[in-house]
Amino acid sequence: MQNAKIPVLGFAAFSGTGKTTLLSQLIPILKSNGLRVGLIKHSHHDFEIDKPGKDSFRLRAAGASPVMLISKSRRAIITEITPEKEPRLDDQLKVLDQSELDLILVEGFRTEPFPKIELHRASLNKPLLYPDDPHIMAIASDCALETPPELVQLDINQPEMIAAFILNQFMRRNYD
Repeated sequence: MQNAKIPVLGFAAFSGTGKTTLLSQLIPILKSNGLRVGLIKHSHHDFEIDKPGKDSFRLRAAGASPVMLISKSRRAIITEITPEKEPRLDDQLKVLDQSELDLILVEGFRTEPFPKIELHRASLNKPLLYPDDPHIMAIASDCALETPPELVQLDINQPEMIAAFILNQFMRRNYD
């Protein structure tokens, strides 16, 4: 990724596999190990983080873009994207302040070429992504799979194991 100044690791899976659940378990483990973690989440749905009736919503509706909301505890920048087209990860990395991060985790963008861990649950009866994606470096599953030896297998129900892989293999590979 041209606009990545630090390691970027994706989590690729079909909807309902538990990407967000796993990431919400992984992030505190990674942070407790000293990593400063950012996240980019791609949504295939329109979403609204602003609320009708709020000043920021009214100002955005009037045509201001971007609109920055700021308080002593957080900042949000809302930018309207026109024309509506599917966003690309590298373009999003360009606008993300990476200066105080060690790692960017990505949920979504599964068809783009960057390192990923595939998540798989046998009960969903979905095909595996790794045979068609050479950027998948590990697969976290709830069952044993027949995979090539170079593809690391992890237990999707053991976030500590996945965090250890990220810290001991992925981060070292990217910092050495």
